[in-house]
Order: sequence, then C-alpha cells, then structure tokens
Amino acid sequence: MQRAFDYIVVGAGSAGCVLANRLSANGLYSVCLLEAGPPDTNFWIHIPIGYGKTMFNKDVNWCFYTDPDPNMLNRRIYWPRGKTLGGSSAINGLIYIRGQKDDYDRWEQQGNPGWSWEDCLPYFRKLEHNDLGPGPTHGTDGPLWASSIKARHELVDAFIEAAQAHGIRKTTDFNTGDQEGVGYYQLTTHHGRRCSAAVAYLNPARKRSNLRIITRAHVTRILLKGKRAVGVEYRHAGKTETLRANKEVLLCAGALQSPQLLQLSGIGPGWLLQEHGIPVHHDLPGVGENLQDHLQLRLIYEVARPITTNDQLHSLIGRARMGLEWMLFRGGPLAIGINQGGLFCRVMPDAKTPDIQFHLATLSADLAGGEVHDFSGCTYSVCQLRPESRGYVRIKSTDPFEPPSMQPNYLSTQSDRDTAIAAIRMARRIAATEPLKSLMKREFRPGLDAQADDEILHFCKQYGATIFHPSGTAKMGPKEDPMAVVDAKLRVYGIEGLRVVDGSVMPTLVSGNTNVPIIMIAEKCADFILSDASQTPLPLHAGHPTHTEEKHASTP
Repeated sequence: MQRAFDYIVVGAGSAGCVLANRLSANGLYSVCLLEAGPPDTNFWIHIPIGYGKTMFNKDVNWCFYTDPDPNMLNRRIYWPRGKTLGGSSAINGLIYIRGQKDDYDRWEQQGNPGWSWEDCLPYFRKLEHNDLGPGPTHGTDGPLWASSIKARHELVDAFIEAAQAHGIRKTTDFNTGDQEGVGYYQLTTHHGRRCSAAVAYLNPARKRSNLRIITRAHVTRILLKGKRAVGVEYRHAGKTETLRANKEVLLCAGALQSPQLLQLSGIGPGWLLQEHGIPVHHDLPGVGENLQDHLQLRLIYEVARPITTNDQLHSLIGRARMGLEWMLFRGGPLAIGINQGGLFCRVMPDAKTPDIQFHLATLSADLAGGEVHDFSGCTYSVCQLRPESRGYVRIKSTDPFEPPSMQPNYLSTQSDRDTAIAAIRMARRIAATEPLKSLMKREFRPGLDAQADDEILHFCKQYGATIFHPSGTAKMGPKEDPMAVVDAKLRVYGIEGLRVVDGSVMPTLVSGNTNVPIIMIAEKCADFILSDASQTPLPLHAGHPTHTEEKHASTP
C-alpha cells in the first residue's frame, strides 16, 4: 500500500465524502479517505424508515452519551453519531433543510468573509438535485437528492391547517432562505431509498484510481512536524499504521471527534493537554469549546383514530402492506421515514425570524428510534433554533478509543428556558385547534397536569433530548477571536497543512437540521483547497495508488 497521499481525509461522513469526491475528480491529486466504521452495507441504512434499526446499532453508530447535565436533572443524554460510510447522513432523519438567510449573514458579520447567504447559495444549488425544479435558489444537477413527500397523511394535513389558523402560512419550500411557514418536509431520498453523502458523493467516485477508501480505520492522532501536519496515525486490523500527507490533512470526524483528535494531537487548550501529559504543539483555547445543539422537546399524543404508523407496525397486515408498497412502488411509510410535517415560527416577542422548529412524526415512542407505543400515537417535537447555551468536548484520557467528555449544558440560560416553555405552549395551542384537535385524543406526554411554567420546564429537563445537531467545537472566526480555531478557509490557526471541515466549524448553529449545511461547507471548502493547490507546485509521487476498499474486523 502506498504510504503517502496528497490529501488525507479523516472521516467519511457528510463532509468527508464530499471532499473525497471533489478532490479526486480532476485526477491530479491522490486522496485517502479513512473511516472508523464499516462499509455502508447494512440493509436498514438504505431504507428511510430504517433509522429506527440503526439508532442503537453499535456496528454503524458510535452510541455516545453526554456527561450528566446539571441543567437536565443530571441525566446523561444519548447522542447517536454515524459510524459508517456516509457518517451521520447514513443514519439521520433525512430532513432536507438549509437554515435561514440570517444564519449565514451572521457568520460573515462575525468576521468570516465569504460565508454570507449570497456566498453560500451557489454551493447549496450546486450540491442538490431538487425535484422542485431549477430556479434562483435551487439546482437540479447536483448529486444530493432533495425529494418532496408526494403522499399526503391526514394527521399532517390537519397539523398544517391548524397552524394556518394561527396565521402561519403554508409553504412547499423551506429552503429559500426564508423558512417561516408550515408544510411537508423534503427528504434526502431518491426512489424510496436514502441518499446519504456516501450514496451521493462516494459511490460515483469509488473506481477512481487516485482515491483509496479504507474502512474500519480509526485515526488516533495527527502527525506533526513542528507547526505542520504531515500525516496521521490510525489503527487498522489490529495494527498501528501511518500515512503521510504531501499537501493537507482534512479533519472531517464531526463536532465530537474532530476536537478530540486535535486535543489528542497536542492542539487545544494548553491546560487540558498538560493535565493529560500531552505535549502542547499549539495552545488553541477554543478547541472543543462553543458546543451547541438543538434540544428536542417531544410531546406525544394519543390519536383518536387508527391512522398512525404505530397501527401499521402493530398489525401483520399493516406491516405486509408497508413492505409491499415499498417493494412494488418504492412508496409508503418505509420510503418516507418518520418525520413528515414541518413548521418554523416565532414564539418570543423579540424574534425577527423563526426561533422554533417543529417535526411531526406519525408514530410515537419513548425515545427516537425506540419501540413504538401500543396505542395510536404521534410525536410532535419542537426545538429552539438558536440556543444560547454553550457546552464543551474535552478528552478524558490519552486513549483515542475512549469517548471524550461531552457536556451540552442544555437550558443553561434564561432565554433558552423561556423559549422552551413558549415552544411547548405554542405546540399545545396548535394541537387544540381544529382540525387537529379532533384527531388528538389525549396528551400522553407531558400531560395536561403540567400547566405552570415550572411544571413545563421540569418536563423539558426530564424528557428533553438531542435532535442530533452538535456543532461549533472548532469555531470559524477571525484570528483576534480567542475562541476561533479555524480561519474563513477552515485552516487551523497555528498549524500548516491542517483544516477542519465539518459541523465543528459553525460559529453559531444554523436554524434547522445540519446535514445539508455541512455538505455545503465541504463543497465550499473543496474549492478553497483546490484553489490553494493550483497555486503551489505539485509534489513528486511514486505513483497513484490503486483503489481498494479494505474490510477487516473492527479494532477493539
């Protein structure tokens, strides 16, 4: 095996798959993509509703838990993250959302030139194949499918009509930069199958001679020579291996493991590294700080009629019908997933843009991906879009196989607590409005006994969970920002030849689901990398490697 490549990409998630494709496309550069998990051959990865089967599957999911959160009754919150080709895009809820125009304008205003909505929009258009058709805000030539939900569900239609009664407009497109409205989501699916980043970007590139993909390769540290990244060390098939990077190491391990790898490699808060006996190659205080996530508050209702996915799953005939619909027509619940209805609206008096998001699922369970309830049920979840609470990710030891300390600090600000309470009240108002009211037999959770602010807040603390969007732990910002980790081209401050390209770099969390914004970030960064490379001499190579995708037993 060739031991040197122009670019080493660490992590085959939403960003890593993009970089592997774009950097190898012109044939000039050799690229090695390292993924700790297995190939994406699990059947349930590719069936949209199948993420209920992968939610707790340790073969394809890191199955992390946070530290006890003092703001959440000291609960440890379950944080699933993808561990396979496609990363979290292979196990997520498939919602196709970009966020709001103001999210990106705010990034630029915070000292990140080139990251305004107008600067990012061409990349959003480039990445997508949207069935809404081409237009000023949409593209149809990209690799990632954005598919509209064609089938209509009585429960979702009632939700949309009830929200309209509260002055919320109906929309067919949440992705123009103005999200406010209620309607059906678009999904990252194509012909009833999941369109993960691996499907969209990696599959078309697999046979390129200048791309090598190594699965079950757990990167343990970045190799440094002075102030330059020169390669990586990883565990593969029970052995420690090294690879050299002629040009750059590109860290795409996600908002939890990218900062962990930086810290293990001696790049991070000096006090933390010294505490664990790690030589400080570069004291960068912001590594692992600025952690943000969307807190999911899941109201559960018993539905008055047997029209929910719960009912289909509890019936042999219902399950058979679901299977036949998918096999014959690539339709039905198996092709849609779980969350169908969406809503973005404002609940706080000073909100200038939507500050909460709804996901309406036509099934119910105690946990996302858990066993469905034995009654007709729906889940009616709401989250604050731009939380003020900040947490951190910090290594607990020098063992690269030990998960880091993850402390979200949910609901740690008064504004976040106030927004959570207002969001629950808004959800209840819509549920109590016809035609949705007639379909809602009873509020199973939190239950109508919880009426006072402190009772609602207790429910939020007792049952609140992640909606799977941890971000911000390698913040993009100007050099004078003491918490900034990367510059506007996503280059790590103080270390040459090293970039972070994933949700870590978001200075502030986008207003919605994060998969599509992360793919956009990687598309944009690929252009940065190729532009920089074209201005520097091409290193001499011993020859490009032949592509093989290695499959070995997981390293313990």
